Amino acid sequence: MPTHPYAILEAPSTLGLATAGVERLPDQLLDLGLAERIQARHVERLAVPAKEPTPDPETGILNARAIAAWSPKLADAVEAVLTAGEFPVVLGGDCTIVLGSMLAFRRRGRYGLLFIDGNADFFQPEAEPNGEGASMDLALVTGYGPSHLTDIEGRGPLVRPEDAVAFAYRDHKDQEEYGSQPLPNELKAIDLPAVRAVGIEAAAREAVDHLTREELDGFFIHLDADCLDDAIMPAVDFRMPGGLSWDELGTALRVALASGKAVGIEITIYNPRLDEDGSAGRDLADVLATALGTAAP
Repeated sequence: MPTHPYAILEAPSTLGLATAGVERLPDQLLDLGLAERIQARHVERLAVPAKEPTPDPETGILNARAIAAWSPKLADAVEAVLTAGEFPVVLGGDCTIVLGSMLAFRRRGRYGLLFIDGNADFFQPEAEPNGEGASMDLALVTGYGPSHLTDIEGRGPLVRPEDAVAFAYRDHKDQEEYGSQPLPNELKAIDLPAVRAVGIEAAAREAVDHLTREELDGFFIHLDADCLDDAIMPAVDFRMPGGLSWDELGTALRVALASGKAVGIEITIYNPRLDEDGSAGRDLADVLATALGTAAP
């Protein structure tokens, strides 16, 4: 099986959040030697537009226009990496970077999305109390929401709902409290209780089997640090008890990469400002370096 070298893109956007801090994620992981450990080429750090203090009046989403305008620029950068025969490792940023990442693949064909996240991120704008796009990104990328974020370049949905897997989320109480729209039936949901019921290896294989169907050209991995247990990853803006262990995350990534059909990965939401002793960042860099190795399938 041919292997591909890694290429790191820095996408330090906080356009999907009212808060700041996650823009330092790339600096921290690069300072911890991630590029050297996976033998990656460092491509560039994308400039991110300034934030607006209040939600867009038309959509109720913070920085909606900026996200719509910036996502194609991230897509261009991802496409350049793909054209060079490399495997993109996109360091965010908040979860709305998934729109730019998936736009790159949508331009090229039909790709799936392995969405490893502590939250289902399927809020509709009217139910999200702060108007944060980072609570809506899985909805937006699968075509649910205002058209200028779901239909970027007229290519919506960027991922068909039946080609996405929401994996290991545990925000059921939050969804209920604020009235998040439910995940559509055709979107495969393997929440944390489902992962626990069958074990991480079997759950990851079920997800990957769904994303390696013949009609798909491959799948992209979205990784939000808040999928991890709050006890080991407190450096996230929205904390919830429970979550995956480092070993479980490593297993899920290993199974995904071993399929030979993964086409890229993005890492989001880890906030170095909240990582008092730096241990969460070190462990995150370790699990990524171990799972990715020095070449991608």
